[in-house]
Amino acid sequence: MGREVINKYVTIKTHIDGAPQDSDFELKTAALRLWAEPGSNDVIVKNLHVSIDPYQLNRMKGYSSSHRTINFAVPISPGMDIDAYGVGRVVASGHPEFEEDDLVVGLISWGEYSVVKGGNTLRKLDPMGFPLSNHVGILGFSGLAAHGGFFQVCKPKKGEKVFVSAASGSVGNLVGQYAKLFGCYVVGCAGSKQKVNLLKEKLGFDDAFNYKEETDLKSTLKRYFPDGIDIYFDNVGAEMLEAAVANMNIFGRVAVCGVISQYTDSGKRAAPDMLDIVYKRITIQGFLAADLMNGYTDFISTTQDYLNDGKIQVIEDISQGVESIPSAFVGLFRGDNVGKKIVKIADE
Repeated sequence: MGREVINKYVTIKTHIDGAPQDSDFELKTAALRLWAEPGSNDVIVKNLHVSIDPYQLNRMKGYSSSHRTINFAVPISPGMDIDAYGVGRVVASGHPEFEEDDLVVGLISWGEYSVVKGGNTLRKLDPMGFPLSNHVGILGFSGLAAHGGFFQVCKPKKGEKVFVSAASGSVGNLVGQYAKLFGCYVVGCAGSKQKVNLLKEKLGFDDAFNYKEETDLKSTLKRYFPDGIDIYFDNVGAEMLEAAVANMNIFGRVAVCGVISQYTDSGKRAAPDMLDIVYKRITIQGFLAADLMNGYTDFISTTQDYLNDGKIQVIEDISQGVESIPSAFVGLFRGDNVGKKIVKIADE
């Protein structure tokens, strides 16, 4: 009836309002039998790589308006498993579509093993010669958010001027690279000199700046965009959004992928000048990666080609072991990560 293992997994001790700390998390253990009732459709997965994403903080809050919008955003209760996007290997299956040893990608959990009820959040994974970690980031939802957010939401034209905030993060670094490959002028901002150098020297951004060294963001953006901004890909909100709107051209587009400034400080609000929005006819569009599935095949084929041709750089920041999940997550909100944050839970 399947062997028994001790499963280590991460939970929150309490709801988190404000910036997360290591002490908000707990490493728990529980016995788990690696067996699934035939016909139950349950799948037991040995987790290999899991994604560490800022939006999870909104799920950990006592209250967030995001909780009722989409099933990916449902609240996480203290003591419960935390589901997250990742890659794993099937160790037991009661589902006709999955068998032992299959590689799978989808919603697994912040632990060593996941019991995926009904199996409907998983699909079989063909790695196509790419490292498994790539399927958590650039070939997963981060890549889809970047590609679909840029092409479907921003609707770029060649030669347009593009500004990306949190440009060395999991999504921002890819937006900048896609925009450059498409033929746009791209400037990014990040929070350290090392990250700024990465953007300019390795990722091919036309320019980049450290926002922590700037006192007046409106004049900073004026300096980097003397002819104005056509597209702003927003990952942070707050003053950066205000400054971008002040520098936008007529018919400018703002794609709002995230507002990390508000995740940790619910009092933070962006107050763009609404006269600019009206008279410059600016579009501000929020979106979720789940909205972009109709562009999925285009995204995957384009991105694979770019990877095979060496036209796009993969920036991953990988920690080892389930024990490192809390510090990996906390570090997102301190700017510790460079590129896509992933925890490798086990070897293949």
